[in-house]
Amino acid sequence: MKDFSVTSSTSIQPTGTEQPTKKTPQAKASFWGVFLSTFVTIFLAELGDKTQVATLLISAESHKPLTVFVGAALALISTSLVGVIVGQWLARRISPETLDTLAGILLLIISVGLTAEVIGL
Repeated sequence: MKDFSVTSSTSIQPTGTEQPTKKTPQAKASFWGVFLSTFVTIFLAELGDKTQVATLLISAESHKPLTVFVGAALALISTSLVGVIVGQWLARRISPETLDTLAGILLLIISVGLTAEVIGL
């Protein structure tokens, strides 16, 4: 069993492989790459989504846009948290390649189901 120590950059490294205390440019690029990829993906997926339309309607009916914004934001944060927790749980149990394959199969099944619904099968 390997011994682990926490470095000053808050990452866990096996003992004897300590990294310099400064974060590397690759680590920063990786953080910003993941952050921007996540932001753009969720932002574009939510534009025009039924939840955005529902939020628009609730805001128009209630005349309380700040309250609706806070409620909608907390709901999106909560669903995102569930996604992150389930994603981490799956990542510990399934290889990335298998996870990609399963996600692809699931999306194909959804696509076939939606296509069948549209053409009336």
